[in-house]
Amino acid sequence: MARSPLAALGAVLFAGLLLAGCASQTGDATPTEPAEETTSAPDLDPDLGAAWLDNGRMIGLVTLGSSTCIPQAEEAVVKDGALQVTLVEPDADEPCTADLVPRVTLVGVPADVDPAQNLPIVVTGLDYRGEVELAGVEGLTPGDAGTDYLPSAGWATVQGQFVVLTWGSSSCAPVISDVAATGPAEVTVTYETPPADQVCTMDMAPRAVVTAVNGLEENSGVEAILTGGEFDNVRIPIYGVNA
Repeated sequence: MARSPLAALGAVLFAGLLLAGCASQTGDATPTEPAEETTSAPDLDPDLGAAWLDNGRMIGLVTLGSSTCIPQAEEAVVKDGALQVTLVEPDADEPCTADLVPRVTLVGVPADVDPAQNLPIVVTGLDYRGEVELAGVEGLTPGDAGTDYLPSAGWATVQGQFVVLTWGSSSCAPVISDVAATGPAEVTVTYETPPADQVCTMDMAPRAVVTAVNGLEENSGVEAILTGGEFDNVRIPIYGVNA
């Protein structure tokens, strides 16, 4: 029996659908590569500061953030001519306050760093990235054990800022109540009197705080006088030059 033209056309269309279905199945069998996620590095922090402390054995890094969640630094290394510092979360179980203040992270200086030479510093970690060059300071002697556990101070790389380092109980860090220029090259740092019932741990830990002063006539050779609280007019040089 002869097939009608409509029947022949239907057979052709049915065969075409079968071929299209095979092609579709073959295409679906090929796995699709997921799109690569692109992440950008955080912007450089223009407010990163740094100061020599403890006769050149430490550097105080000044960053902005929560006053109760100060980042810690892993062991710093010198790489590609710069001090490489990685910040990590602090060892704390308490929630962080939502304030934004300058705070200090202490970094141990490797033995092969000469404090008399300018030191580029690269800071990363915790979605943070910053670079700063810390000017060298003549006369610092990191190997001098005679300066162990003595207070020290250093100018940061931000105008008017300096960092003060003291030693004592980690749970009873002294609190600054006032800072004032009391001479052409003299800054008086006054501390609060601690409460009489304050209970402190008996450890010996470094406590660093950043503060600032205006009105000095000299930018170098400046002394800080620590008074009040546990200090009785202790005079210490502020390392470096006020930026």
